[in-house]
Amino acid sequence: MSLESLLKCIQELDMDDTQRRRMEIFLVQKQKIGELNADDFEKLGELGAGNGGVVNKERHKPSGLIMARKLIHLEVKPAVRNQIIRELKVLHECNSPFIVGFYGAFYSEGEISICMEYMDGGSLDLCLKKAIRIPETILAKICSTVLKGLAYLREKHQIIHRDVKPSNILVNSRGEIKICDFGVSGQLIDSMANTFVGTRSYM
Repeated sequence: MSLESLLKCIQELDMDDTQRRRMEIFLVQKQKIGELNADDFEKLGELGAGNGGVVNKERHKPSGLIMARKLIHLEVKPAVRNQIIRELKVLHECNSPFIVGFYGAFYSEGEISICMEYMDGGSLDLCLKKAIRIPETILAKICSTVLKGLAYLREKHQIIHRDVKPSNILVNSRGEIKICDFGVSGQLIDSMANTFVGTRSYM
């Protein structure tokens, strides 16, 4: 999908002027980046690990952008690897102020890399551990944002998030709240041998 088509699509979404402007800036930056490869990245630190992979804070050297790069180690046949990358490309079409932005995915040296927007506030899970009490007004905003994100995925892309939990809700210093890890690649899920989809505590 062209940049013009994407910008037209976000004009149709329910968002305020600030959200729309930030989305437009993100899409223009993403368009300039083009294809991603492992040599373009410099690791700045580790953000977390789990669910079959590790997430690093990395700098994309050609653009200077800071990204979150999720690395999943997989020893799979080339055909399976290519299918996973193809399935992940649907994330290019998931453009919403309530969904973590996607820059691209690639395979290198036994690892699938999924490159996403860096959310400097971390996960809601970490925020909950630090906060003694979260005001109801903030909780209301979190719930509203998550519901809007889930509705967008379902209505626009027929995607159902099967693992909604605090660690899959990210925040940043601009006050944005976004959801991530909604499992668009069935082949990736199968390859990671996740026989139970979803986290039992939150089902």
